[in-house]
Amino acid sequence: QVQLVESGGGLVQAGGSLRLSCVASGRTFDSYVVGWFRLAPGKERECVAAINRSGGNAYYAKSIKGRFTMSRENAKNEVYLQMDSLKPEDTAVYYCAATLRDWSPAVTATSHYAYWGQGTQVTVSS
Repeated sequence: QVQLVESGGGLVQAGGSLRLSCVASGRTFDSYVVGWFRLAPGKERECVAAINRSGGNAYYAKSIKGRFTMSRENAKNEVYLQMDSLKPEDTAVYYCAATLRDWSPAVTATSHYAYWGQGTQVTVSS
């Protein structure tokens, strides 16, 4: 069992930056693959990034590649999403999610994850 808490969201202008964090309170954090998802009103939940257990491999959605960077610091039970060059279409609630399942193409699917944080709001103004 793991509990996840996101933070770092806020209101920024287009072109600005935010750094989201997700802190896990459970044990053996390095056993979990972690993903970042976002949910905007009227849209489906979208996987924007995911990272493997060691932090050596990451997935990025095409919509954000080149702008977002995901990383993890297992010693701190924490993962990050550095968001640069933000666009209004990035506005959403951002969630981190964790799974004990293996790294695979399924990391982009919500069904892959058993544990979810409460979300943090990111609003990008034009």
